[in-house]
Amino acid sequence: MPRRKIGRESYRPNDRIRCYIRTCAAKPAVHQVFLSRTDPQFMAELFKMEVPEIYDGIIEIKAVARDPGSRAKIGVISYDNAIDPVGACVGMRGSRVQAVVNELQGEKIDIIPWNEDQATFLVNALQPAEVAKVVIDEEAGKIEVVVPDEQLSLAIGRRGQNVRLASQLTGLDIDILTEEEESRRRQAEFAERTRLFMDTLDLDEFFAQLLVAEGFTNLEEVAYVELDELLTIEGVDDATAQELQARARDVIEEQNRKALEHARELGVEDSLVGFEGLTPQMIEALALDGVKTLEDFATCADWELAGGWTTVNGERVKDDGLLEKFDMSLEEAQHLVMTARIQLGWVDPAELEAEAEEGAEDEEVEA
Repeated sequence: MPRRKIGRESYRPNDRIRCYIRTCAAKPAVHQVFLSRTDPQFMAELFKMEVPEIYDGIIEIKAVARDPGSRAKIGVISYDNAIDPVGACVGMRGSRVQAVVNELQGEKIDIIPWNEDQATFLVNALQPAEVAKVVIDEEAGKIEVVVPDEQLSLAIGRRGQNVRLASQLTGLDIDILTEEEESRRRQAEFAERTRLFMDTLDLDEFFAQLLVAEGFTNLEEVAYVELDELLTIEGVDDATAQELQARARDVIEEQNRKALEHARELGVEDSLVGFEGLTPQMIEALALDGVKTLEDFATCADWELAGGWTTVNGERVKDDGLLEKFDMSLEEAQHLVMTARIQLGWVDPAELEAEAEEGAEDEEVEA
């Protein structure tokens, strides 16, 4: 198949060709062997042939990403502190890596030291670009990289190749921002939160900015934080702190009242309203999407509530969750959905407990 060949390779009868055996299929009177020269494991096997340390298990190939015939990245780790994994793969005067490059029709290969710390590994993977800061969202499987303005094109690479290969290598969705873009975003967030406190708590701009500078991001944090945390703000005494919390709680109660009223107008039933763990605003968001009963809620998948990521045609695609804007985690969503199923009698809690105990015993055996 053309997509299993590198570039525009052409073969003749009796040519000797190195390939990777992807799979075999046996059918009546027919046996098929599927070969590939573009599979990432083909490059890994070539390195195993050229680098004795890999063959002996001293060095391990942890990850491979390829744009066949153009560029590749390979992450390696050494289990012997005296052996440099990158140097061993390169070889004397580049002899080892050059042998692989020649077999792959000149494919440029970046050999990267693997690190169990994802941020460190990604910084290595994005070389030769310099990285200023890395922020990882492990739950979303997403990573944000901040680079100096002049490094942006280098980090992205031609037609996005460098960042695409780094993403494949780490298994994370990568957003790249310049320092200027990140600064603008921080300023916009600061202004948005300042305006929120000014509008809802009837504060002047300076006082609202003080709250944001101290790390407050929403009304709930102001309303229900320990009073001592508000007292650490310059110029805030006990009476002011109590007044701030009273205002915040009043606003939240009014918002909840309106949200619940709207949800009932949409047809939400008492079974969902009375379900512990959902706020009125969450219930309103669910109702707007047609989730109006506890039964409806119990049929939801955890990722439908908390959001998540799926892979479509090799690209990671974001799935927005119904309750994602309320900072609901996947674990919280799983707990709520399972609780609803138990309340409805769909799931026997005793069976769940038995399964959990069995799983724990299996982990102990494996350990």
